Amino acid sequence: LVVRVSATDLDAGMNGKVAYSLFQGGEVSQPFVIDKTTGEIRLSKELDFEVTSFYNIEIAATDGGGFSGKCSVLVKVVDVNDNAPALMVRKLTVPIPENSPETLVAVFSVSDPDSGDNGRMVCSIPNELPFLLRPTFEDYYTVVTEGALDRESRAEYNITISVSDMGSPRLTTQHTITVQVSDVNDNAPAFTQSSYALSVRENNSPALLIGTIRATDSDSGPNAHITYSLLPPNDQQLALTSLISINADNGQLFALRALDYEALKTFEFRVAATDQGSPALSSQVLVRVLVLDDNDNAPFVLYPLQNASAPCTELLPRAAEPGYLVTKVVAVDRDSGQNAWLSFQLLK
Repeated sequence: LVVRVSATDLDAGMNGKVAYSLFQGGEVSQPFVIDKTTGEIRLSKELDFEVTSFYNIEIAATDGGGFSGKCSVLVKVVDVNDNAPALMVRKLTVPIPENSPETLVAVFSVSDPDSGDNGRMVCSIPNELPFLLRPTFEDYYTVVTEGALDRESRAEYNITISVSDMGSPRLTTQHTITVQVSDVNDNAPAFTQSSYALSVRENNSPALLIGTIRATDSDSGPNAHITYSLLPPNDQQLALTSLISINADNGQLFALRALDYEALKTFEFRVAATDQGSPALSSQVLVRVLVLDDNDNAPFVLYPLQNASAPCTELLPRAAEPGYLVTKVVAVDRDSGQNAWLSFQLLK
């Protein structure tokens, strides 16, 4: 029941009996009906403030003789908080380059067709994320980075935007945007060791794998793709390229030819690891190779002097007694360690 209207007629009988009706005119039918006898105006369907907030109802009261009177009923629809806020993302910047200063992430607008506090809105994003929410004009907002982002620390963020009205009860709409952080080549390759010590036994077979150098890069994509190379040695007399080669893709080191301990006991060189970023970043590491001795040298007698054509002659006095020093055999061995330890014995 909206309202009850009443009309009086001073005539008697049928001439004083009043019937009520709605005067629709040329307008769209209104959501009201009237009881022609009692004058009670009731709703015929639900009202929607967002469609129409005001109605002007024209009512006619007609007696049995054909005379009529008219009046108007003005109906104001009171808003109810029945619409949650709407959020529309107008622009989304993805991905966001790392190390960039304050960067625009998204632009969005909010709306609520309700009125008063029911249509008044507040927006928020989580405080723990490195992003700021800024109002721009009318119902537009921007999301910007609070500062430079670091992809190596976190490569993706999910930002939940909450929009609430001030009605009772409050209605809230949430929208989540995903922000990806793109990589910038800001990390040079890092070797797994500060230096490498490798060993190889002499007389090795050519193309022998003697060790692997490994580096990692915390960047991604081409910025993390590493190639390895040998750097020119400090010792210009060391023909490094004839001794060692490296696999550019996996850092495996190979001895190109058989090494000779007696000629080269140890040598060192540097390996560079370079990524494919722009600009490219690189690191160096020192590699020291120790050649291990193999027992490949027979002892050599220095004294007495050897002569294949004649034996060595030692003169003894006829009166020599037992224990008399006849001679001393001196021999050397080019090997090292136990391979160079010598023992002497008489052959039968």
